[in-house]
Amino acid sequence: MAGCTDLAFRLVSRRRGMEFSFLEMVSANGLMHDSGHTADLMKTVPEDRPLGAQLVGCEPDVMAAAASRIEEMGFDLLDLNLGCPVRKVTSQGAGAALLKDPAQAEQLFKRVVGAVKNIPVTIKVRKGYEDDSGQEAVEIAKAAEASGICAITVHGRTRAQGYTGKADWEAIGKVKRAVGIPVIGNGDVLSSTDAKKLYEISGCDGIMIGRGGLGNPWIFGAIRAELYEGRPFVPPTLEEKRQTVLEHLELEVQFEGEERALFHMRRIGAWYIAGVPNAAQWRGELNRAQTIQQLRDVLIRSLSEENFAPTHAASQPA
Repeated sequence: MAGCTDLAFRLVSRRRGMEFSFLEMVSANGLMHDSGHTADLMKTVPEDRPLGAQLVGCEPDVMAAAASRIEEMGFDLLDLNLGCPVRKVTSQGAGAALLKDPAQAEQLFKRVVGAVKNIPVTIKVRKGYEDDSGQEAVEIAKAAEASGICAITVHGRTRAQGYTGKADWEAIGKVKRAVGIPVIGNGDVLSSTDAKKLYEISGCDGIMIGRGGLGNPWIFGAIRAELYEGRPFVPPTLEEKRQTVLEHLELEVQFEGEERALFHMRRIGAWYIAGVPNAAQWRGELNRAQTIQQLRDVLIRSLSEENFAPTHAASQPA
């Protein structure tokens, strides 16, 4: 979710049912070197709680020092990233590459747990690096539990898969049965129905929503209503969708400034209009927008009643 879960995204989602969130992934080296980019990623406000930070890195001493700083900054939880599949991360031995080196991972876990005094430390992993069996995640989970890690989130794909193919929820269950600490399932949860199936197949203790929340901040409220509160969820109206994306836009402007907000919202706006009539046309217009007002106008028109009228929708399919 790097580049996605910024402060504006988190606030929009919290207001629609998300109860806990993480920052975007933060480099331990960047944090220790006081990188301006890292500071930007860590922006927050009092409304943005409870909030976890996620560190990526592979050097135990650096990760421990960064973890201590995270705790001092007041975050509610620290997560260690062993799931990022991006080559520039794995080529340095970090992210999902640690799945291939459980001894190094265990050393890292122990140093970080020893450095943090008052907040939980968790990890997020993929089911494997290239091994499709899920056994690499099992071994890492056992090492994590022995090192004092409080919980583990498992994404049901290998590093080699990236974000392709289907998430393997059975592999999440394999990890769940191997350890006593809570296991959180992740991958391909796009609805409350998916969330229920993931619970049933894996027996996991909780669910982490990733890409399923992009352009759909209502998913959190839907899962809570239908799985935990036993009541039907009322989907948002077209007007509510339109007001939500405009709220997202205003928050991007507030926290990022107009220039960066314009850049961000070309991508974010495309999440919200996915599946609307003439979506390809609207994405093109978003990418051509040169001002915030132009971009706002495209979003309003794409999510207008007129765009959903049968004669209009049939004239130019997406």
